[in-house]
Amino acid sequence: MKGLTPRIINCVKDYNRETFMKDLMAGIIVGIVALPLAIAFGIASGVTPEKGIITAIVAGFLISLLGGTKVQIGGPTGAFIVIIYGIVNNPEYGLQGLLIATILAGIILIALGAFRLGVVIKFIPYPIIIGFTAGIALTIFTTQISDILGLTQTAISTTGEAIRIPLKTPGDFVGKWICYAENIKTFNLWNFIVAIGSLLVIIFSPKVLKKVPGLNKIPGSLYGILLGTVAVLLLKQYGIEGIDTIGDRFHIQAQLPKMVVPSITFELFQQLMPVAFTIAILGAIESLLSATVADGVISDKHDSNMELIAQGIANMVTPLFGGIPATGAIARTMTNINNGGRTPIAGIIHAFVLLAILLLLMPYAEYIPMASLAAVLVIVSYNMSGWRTVRGLLKNPKSDVIVLCVTFFLTVVFDLTIAIEVGLILACALFMKRIMETTEISVIKDEIDLGDASDMAMHEEHLMIPEGCAVYEINGPYFFGIANKFDDLMANIGHKKPKVRIIRMRKVPFIDSTGIHNLANLIEMNHEEGIHVILSGVTPKVHSQLEKAGFYDKMNPDHICPHIDVALQKAREFLGE
Repeated sequence: MKGLTPRIINCVKDYNRETFMKDLMAGIIVGIVALPLAIAFGIASGVTPEKGIITAIVAGFLISLLGGTKVQIGGPTGAFIVIIYGIVNNPEYGLQGLLIATILAGIILIALGAFRLGVVIKFIPYPIIIGFTAGIALTIFTTQISDILGLTQTAISTTGEAIRIPLKTPGDFVGKWICYAENIKTFNLWNFIVAIGSLLVIIFSPKVLKKVPGLNKIPGSLYGILLGTVAVLLLKQYGIEGIDTIGDRFHIQAQLPKMVVPSITFELFQQLMPVAFTIAILGAIESLLSATVADGVISDKHDSNMELIAQGIANMVTPLFGGIPATGAIARTMTNINNGGRTPIAGIIHAFVLLAILLLLMPYAEYIPMASLAAVLVIVSYNMSGWRTVRGLLKNPKSDVIVLCVTFFLTVVFDLTIAIEVGLILACALFMKRIMETTEISVIKDEIDLGDASDMAMHEEHLMIPEGCAVYEINGPYFFGIANKFDDLMANIGHKKPKVRIIRMRKVPFIDSTGIHNLANLIEMNHEEGIHVILSGVTPKVHSQLEKAGFYDKMNPDHICPHIDVALQKAREFLGE
């Protein structure tokens, strides 16, 4: 952990009243922005509304206090909704399983930061990130259809009466749409009007009020929820029912929960580790992506390793208070920057603002209609979809398009864990294929093969290759799969075998253990056929790798030459010239 320092330590050294006032204003505004999102993310994840706010309070405080960025705002995000919902609604895991998986994810994040692997996360292929982000966006949108349309189903109450309850849908994507189609007859027009009205307010209120001082600071989502709540209260006064509010489904506790440490068994540890890994990777990607975007705006450079450690600590502590996974939130971070926040103090203030709202105003949240929260999540899913980016990526090489489409499909149809695993495997396979394609093995027969006059200017030498000698040039990395090209190459140059084969390795930057093994087998097969093999121009790095592997113990030192001229002279000696 040496050398890892939270950014707040440097920020408070030159802190002054002017900076504090900017952070105070930004923190208050971000707290207001975070409120409807925290409630919506909590409900959409299958937990209670206050758990979303508790996550924003505890995680938001710790990420700002310990993080490696100046302006990052942490809390629950839409990216985790699909994973959390799947765990909570799994009878084997439930809420207890979610808490354990989040703690394990926190441990993984701390390990990634402590071992300085923050940079490695940035190398995850962009098509994978866009693929699962777009997939999550579509999944979030799908989960909100029931609340937008006001769909219900019949159930039997404890008194034996038939009552209407909110529609319960299957967990899978296809099953949800089938369920919606089967219950479309329960469509509630007034609920739909409230949802669409809230959606329009969210979209257009920032544009209408952008020149009104004070009001232009309030996010559209808050206007949408406030007006939606007022509309539903008025409709109920006129006897219009059937529009569910948060209070109809949840009992909100306006207090901080007691700290509870979940019991972790080895069996649960084994079962939840893949999910925890997915949460950790997703959290790392989103937080570092948000930090990178923020860097570009405020001309700063974050400490990715310290940021991962802060994210890990937040995800270890938050579940102890009943919270859900958290990470850096791009939208809230940009809101913080745009309203003057420049130090982690703004993020800490945002957490205290949410705490005050939880303790003082949460009972009034019971009147918020589910249709308005659904509208908020529709906007979130639209912003997450990145459809313009997807459209641009479809014009890229086919390999990138395949990775994008496969990751998107698996995220939507199966789950995010499978999508990330398969996406990474596919991306790695395609990357290795590209590397193999960049490595060329060519045959140089004589000086005629050097090309015409225009091409000869590119060569430094003219080779006079004796009869009975074949020269092969390897250009690129030498690893598994490359040595097999020798077999194909030799099969295409005729049946007459040479007495000497020279392998030029001056353009081989590295060789792996599989490449060393294949090269040794190639030399051994040639020796069995009575063919001398000479290595020419081995670079110092490759030479060191071969020496450490004991490769030269199987080969005569005379067969290793520093330059092609020496190798050709050695070949003439073997040919008796």
